[in-house]
Amino acid sequence: MLYNHTQVGRLMVTILFIIAVYFGFILKTVESDRSIITVLILVSFILLSFVSLNVTIDEKHLRIKFGYGIFRKHFALSEIISVKSVKNHWYYGWGIRAWFWPYMRIFNVSGFDAVEIRMKDSKIYRIGTDESQKLELAITEAIK
Repeated sequence: MLYNHTQVGRLMVTILFIIAVYFGFILKTVESDRSIITVLILVSFILLSFVSLNVTIDEKHLRIKFGYGIFRKHFALSEIISVKSVKNHWYYGWGIRAWFWPYMRIFNVSGFDAVEIRMKDSKIYRIGTDESQKLELAITEAIK
């Protein structure tokens, strides 16, 4: 494995804590209704998906995985034509985003630093990281 790093989304952890306290309050004050409990469990499950972002580079692929792995993507290293460190604007948000000017996909859990990769098929992706220089170097070395 050439590179492996997991970034924890501090904002999401904070939001999850606040929601957990709120859920506890709701369960204490409202009658135990199955539909409320089901919704609370579903919301928690979805939010837990975005607590962290793991980036891995092996001999053939760049892989990204949110949380426990429901949301994931992989890129063939042979399809990457360029890589550079970038700063995302605050309004790009966090999570998985499609941005339309310029058209790109953004994968991010925290902060504004990212690595932008351009593919042979002209698609652009931004991968958020707190190690943008290290990730850029690792991708550059892997695609040589």
